[in-house]
Amino acid sequence: MEKGNCERSVGHPWKLVKRVLPQHTDHAGVMWHGAYFNWLEEARVEALAEVGLLYKDLSAQGFELPVVSLKINYLSAVFHGEEVVLESRSLPRKLARWPWITKFLRSGVLVAEAWVDLVLVKKVREENHLIKTVPHHISSYLQKLQFGPDINN
Repeated sequence: MEKGNCERSVGHPWKLVKRVLPQHTDHAGVMWHGAYFNWLEEARVEALAEVGLLYKDLSAQGFELPVVSLKINYLSAVFHGEEVVLESRSLPRKLARWPWITKFLRSGVLVAEAWVDLVLVKKVREENHLIKTVPHHISSYLQKLQFGPDINN
């Protein structure tokens, strides 16, 4: 996961606006590092829904998208009550990996950045099997994600 990969993405980023709630913070009111993981997943699941693929439908077909690699750079503390915008980009697949980059912005200022690699697996008889060739009905959604949302609608 390289920082330079973001330049290879196409279109606008997927956006998710969040507010830091008490359950996201430590005793000092600073956003707890683990809360970022939940927001990253929410951003990806919401982007999938925006292109027409609900994660529950993907799971019902026996597929999952587990995280296999994740790196976060925390640049500035975020506090209880603050609004954070997540700007996520789906990058082109690399072999079986599907990389994402997400920027966490507070008032337009970068406060954290994350690089996540997912893989597609299919559950067969209680075992997960890595899917290297993505079925067409799923790959079409993954391609839509790379172009970002249509901001004209």
